[in-house]
Amino acid sequence: MIRSNHYEAAFEAYLRSRNVGFMAVDEAKRSTLGESVVKSVDFIVVGPESSRLIVDVKGRKFPSGSSEKPQTTWQNWAEEADIHGLVSWATHFGNGFRGVLAFTYQIQPPYELPPGTPDAFEFRDATYLMRGISVKNYKEHMRPRSEKWGTVHLPVAAFREIVRPFSEFLEPEANLFSESELI
Repeated sequence: MIRSNHYEAAFEAYLRSRNVGFMAVDEAKRSTLGESVVKSVDFIVVGPESSRLIVDVKGRKFPSGSSEKPQTTWQNWAEEADIHGLVSWATHFGNGFRGVLAFTYQIQPPYELPPGTPDAFEFRDATYLMRGISVKNYKEHMRPRSEKWGTVHLPVAAFREIVRPFSEFLEPEANLFSESELI
């Protein structure tokens, strides 16, 4: 976790508000897994109902673009190294740990979320929307975005199908997966 990153700070505050046990990972130091250098994750989460998550936070603005030309597509890109890191760490931790991408959207005025939107969260005078996708599902649907930058993304239809309010990853039902579904 990078303390100056407001998306990660908002996600940490969100976890605290839900009384979830977690450890923020210090990204200033390179992580190794055996002899391999693996991209660090942002949080290790142990939820109130036995959730075991390895989380990488992806901060995005919604809508993105300029105020003159706002883009109302929920950006969901990630680096391929993020996906590889989540899979590697979740596999290494074992015992039911799941890799999850946490998309933390900062809602840009004048856009407002409908009342009662699950996992809308107020932090430092801004509204954030917390969404999650298991790395297994992301990996199944991802497409190349930029070879130059090593990024991937989900097509809009796939994103809509598999994205969930992050709180669902903290619920007991979310943790009843077979071993093949955990990564």
